[in-house]
Amino acid sequence: MNAVAYHLQQAVEKALKAFLECVGVTVPNTHDIDKLVRMSRDNGSQAVVTEWIKEKADMLTRWEADTRYDVEYYVEEERIRSGLTEVKRFLELNGLKDDLREELKLPETRERLAGFFPREYCPASDFEWNCLYQIYRKRMEKDDRDITPGQCRRRKGMV
Repeated sequence: MNAVAYHLQQAVEKALKAFLECVGVTVPNTHDIDKLVRMSRDNGSQAVVTEWIKEKADMLTRWEADTRYDVEYYVEEERIRSGLTEVKRFLELNGLKDDLREELKLPETRERLAGFFPREYCPASDFEWNCLYQIYRKRMEKDDRDITPGQCRRRKGMV
């Protein structure tokens, strides 16, 4: 059970760090989930942080070291079950899943998103499309509000 707990912590940590890096934040060498949640909030990260992640941040942080280095530490099965459900939900809310997000099944949404990439770049998988959508989602929504009819369609990624 401890190995599962460790990997759940790692999934949350790596996802939060990735979203911070995407907004230009140099992430310190830390495993502290609460610190990463605060950094995400304070630096405009696109990560969707669930209430469970916020509430269990200290527990998740302990899972990083205690599960590997404290031979007497044991994570109960019920906490693992809850963690599996909630971390999966966190990852899916952030588009970190293999199946293409519903929004990206619309060709116009993929076309708009592609407008943020260099011309020669094309995501190689649905997982990659999902990740990029999560990164650019708020910018796409902002562009929808900021562009008036008649403005250049290129800006919206509609070329």
